[in-house]
Amino acid sequence: MSPRRAARRVRAHAAAALAGALMLLPGLATPARGQANPTSKPGVLAEGRPEPLVDIELVQRLDEPLPLDLPFRDEAGRNVVLGDYFGERPVILALVYYDCPMLCTLVLNGLQTCLDVVSFAAGSEYEVVVVSIDPTETPQLAARKKDAYLADHKRPGDAEGWHFLTGEQASIDALAEAVGFKYVYDPDSDQYAHASGIMVATPAGKLARYFYGVEYSARDVSFALMEASENRIGSLTDQLLLFCYQYDPETGTYGAAIFFIMRVAAVLTLVALGGGILLMRRRERRLAQAAGGARP
Repeated sequence: MSPRRAARRVRAHAAAALAGALMLLPGLATPARGQANPTSKPGVLAEGRPEPLVDIELVQRLDEPLPLDLPFRDEAGRNVVLGDYFGERPVILALVYYDCPMLCTLVLNGLQTCLDVVSFAAGSEYEVVVVSIDPTETPQLAARKKDAYLADHKRPGDAEGWHFLTGEQASIDALAEAVGFKYVYDPDSDQYAHASGIMVATPAGKLARYFYGVEYSARDVSFALMEASENRIGSLTDQLLLFCYQYDPETGTYGAAIFFIMRVAAVLTLVALGGGILLMRRRERRLAQAAGGARP
């Protein structure tokens, strides 16, 4: 570790812990479209947040395209563009930084735990793209981060589907703006304050779903990948189950589609009643015919 990064960790430990805790409070991830609430003068609290954190949020840009021509470097140091990971499969996208002492680790831990349960395979059915928001971070650091997570991942074959990128400030800013990821660099602590969450994009590079916080439902992420792939992945049972749920952009989760379920239940009830009546009528006819044939 370089002297600069060692000093960063010492100076930022307490500040980062506080910032990380603040990032977990409600409201720091904004599920719906919108702008940060303006504050009239420095130091005024907005939405219960200290002034430096007012503009930190994750604003949904549903159905908007990603800038796929942005240049980055992968964990092997190769020059790539964002579009290299699109075209065939849906993509899970996470913006973090690799030397983050708290919140980013929680985001990546939550993503790994979720994908351990998801039945789809990275690299063949979806891609995972993690992008550092710190332009000083290197491919070597990205490679160590990837190795650390894949060492514990339950599917070693998924390594080809996980990508840890670094890039210049211009590319980072353009991507952050496109996905609605608003963050702030604090020069005093040499740390970034940011919201927590992940996104799912379609193979064509359009933002499809957002998930907030540091824990992600395997069911919801599976549904998002199925929808983003235009139902090209997932079993018939998965597809039928998906009909019973719908995405709620206000919460960034899938909930039971109550009205749809009620309509299906009503139809099934009518079918059952109709079938019962039909069987009863047939039974009555048979009884009547049997009674008529038994008369002397």
